[in-house]
Order: sequence, then C-alpha cells, then structure tokens
Amino acid sequence: MIAAKRWNVEIFIGEQDGRTYAEARLRTELGDRLVGIGRAKVNPHDYDVPEIGDELAVARALSDLGHRLSVAAVGDIQQVTGESSVTLPG
Repeated sequence: MIAAKRWNVEIFIGEQDGRTYAEARLRTELGDRLVGIGRAKVNPHDYDVPEIGDELAVARALSDLGHRLSVAAVGDIQQVTGESSVTLPG
C-alpha cells in the first residue's frame, strides 16, 4: 500500500429512556465528523439479553452512519460537478 488514510469510528453505547442507545462517530484525518444513531428495545415477550440490545443498537448506528456518509458523498459530488441529481451505485 503506497498511501494510507486513517478514519476512526468510535462506538458509544448507553441507556436512554429504557432503550439501548448507540452512537457511531466517524472522524477523518481532515477533521470531518459524522454521527450515526441507533436504538434498540427489548420486546416484552423476549428474553432480556443486554448484549443483543447492544448489538442491534450498534448495527443500526453503523447503518445510519453509512447512510449519512453516502449523503455527504453525493453532496460533495454535486458541489464538484455542478450536477443537481447524483445517485451512488449500490
């Protein structure tokens, strides 16, 4: 690998209003920051296994972060190209 960039994602997990709450915070070398948020709540008919709530909340936070990153990329492409309608593949 000739050149490498480092982006860091920190995951914060806690409880808020009886639900598991997670934040996935992305920070790039240029100082850009994005935050994805995820929540999970145990179904009253399910077993209360906190680790599962953590996993779901974090998965949702990472998915939200990915969506926000895609939206940011589309905005950046539109600024550079001047195109008003850009979609990303995938």
